[in-house]
Amino acid sequence: MPASIIVAQPEGHAEQLMLLFHGVGSDAQDLVPLGQQLAVAFPRAWIVSVQAREPSDFGHGYQWFSVNGVTEANRAERVALALPSFLETVQHWQNLAHVGVGQTALIGFSQGAIMALESTRDRTPVAGRVVSIAGRFAQLPRAPAAGTTLHFLHGKSDAVMPYGLTVAAAEHLVALGGDVTADVLPFLGHGINVELVELLIERLRGYIPRSLWRAALAADPGSKSGQGRNVLPGSDDSGP
Repeated sequence: MPASIIVAQPEGHAEQLMLLFHGVGSDAQDLVPLGQQLAVAFPRAWIVSVQAREPSDFGHGYQWFSVNGVTEANRAERVALALPSFLETVQHWQNLAHVGVGQTALIGFSQGAIMALESTRDRTPVAGRVVSIAGRFAQLPRAPAAGTTLHFLHGKSDAVMPYGLTVAAAEHLVALGGDVTADVLPFLGHGINVELVELLIERLRGYIPRSLWRAALAADPGSKSGQGRNVLPGSDDSGP
């Protein structure tokens, strides 16, 4: 694996694996500060900032797929070509950390978020949680990813990746019955700030995946508990 950075590696057995995927023109170092904040919140997590293999078209940093001449028509094909290597990387770190799909979280920013989201689209998921920060699907999925919770976080002032892509994806997935939260931050552009990190930690720590609710209800049919709630942009309900 090229130049990826292990941000945190707990002694003994890791309870979680969090893989961070940077944007185009960046590298693994870019998301180390985010990884360090996650390590404080999740001390039993193995956290890795993963570096893409391909040099960026911008002449600096790296990319998961080429953006030279990218369009709505050809983006999905480029992502599909890059996906096998991406999935191989996820499995590599799962094997090293000795964790399974359910204990794995993929956290992507921008182009890294595109790859993380595409790992859930119309195929067997490789992670229990997928976080898209300022990201999008290359193509909207035909069905929700069973067993995977998707968390969308997006700045409303993002001029690079319009936040409407997150709104559309979240509404689409909710209509399909997917397990989704989506939060739009009013004054954030194409980046990561303190508010977003705090919200990300809240989502990872406090939101109960729908699959766990269903398992609990199946074990106790008389329970009055509600199901996990989907939080969509504009909702006043910011709880898990």
